[in-house]
Amino acid sequence: MLTRRRLLMASAGAACATFAAPALVAAAGGARVLTATDVHVKDYPTVEAVRWIGEALERETGGRLRLRLYHSGQLGREAEAIDMARYGVIDITRVFSGALNNAFPLTQALCLPYVFDSIAHMRRAVDGEIGAQVLRSFESRGLVGLAIYDSSARCFYNTRHAIAEPHHLHGMKMRVAASDIFIKLVRMLGANPTPMSLGETFSAMETHMIDGAENNLRSFHSSRHFEAAKFWSETRHSYAPDVLVMSRDSFLALTPADRALLLRLARESVPVMRAKWEESEGKARAAVQEAGITFNDVDHDAFRKAAQPLLDEYHRKPEIEALYLRIRDLA
Repeated sequence: MLTRRRLLMASAGAACATFAAPALVAAAGGARVLTATDVHVKDYPTVEAVRWIGEALERETGGRLRLRLYHSGQLGREAEAIDMARYGVIDITRVFSGALNNAFPLTQALCLPYVFDSIAHMRRAVDGEIGAQVLRSFESRGLVGLAIYDSSARCFYNTRHAIAEPHHLHGMKMRVAASDIFIKLVRMLGANPTPMSLGETFSAMETHMIDGAENNLRSFHSSRHFEAAKFWSETRHSYAPDVLVMSRDSFLALTPADRALLLRLARESVPVMRAKWEESEGKARAAVQEAGITFNDVDHDAFRKAAQPLLDEYHRKPEIEALYLRIRDLA
């Protein structure tokens, strides 16, 4: 059985080798088993969408191809999963697009503050040629982009007080994803950005190492961060999506027909994920409201103005600016 320790050891060995063998392995009866990972809990919409892919894959191949899914961060953090997939130690992983920004620059356009106006706007962009271009860009560094999933609006939450204007963040220590964009944004808003994994955030807030974080409402609920942070502020500063990627070595080890099947099922899993997201997000909002969480609106114009210097920086990158303008044309 795979464990995080064994996979990390294998990943380290693969990084030093000149060739990394694909992670897909033979199972009883000649079936091939693909390994998939996600840091989110078992009933999270992205986990359920990947589980749906596995069930469809097994059904359509008569059991010849199967998928073994490790959820809840069983095999490590997102940064580790990206590296393990690149080196073929695991096959498939779902990651936040912000975690991909440095290695895959086109994903930066999806993570810029206020680039998307709504979930509908984000979907129009990623469902078309913009999303296809981003997915193609993963092949440059050992991955294959399978699908782009929703991650809804990202907002700030904290243990101290309501945040209605940027100056309310001044001096606060806020957990961010390990992404230059989010680190710079939080710093521009006057807070102290603290990169850390999702799994470390709850205890960091409880022990007052940090004051809060930014994430979507579904993760706020499933990670139980609402038990430590009682203030949720509707900044909606980002709709940065999640991305489902696969090891390029593992993908090429499949037959052409099986590659086409996997790509089709990945695309078909997107509406599955969205339906589950919309249902579960409503339940998450009701649950945290029942727990006494305070929701407040914010001065969005003030936040956009404070974030503008960050946008100006990325406007100077031709590839990012081109994607940014195409995204804004769809608003």
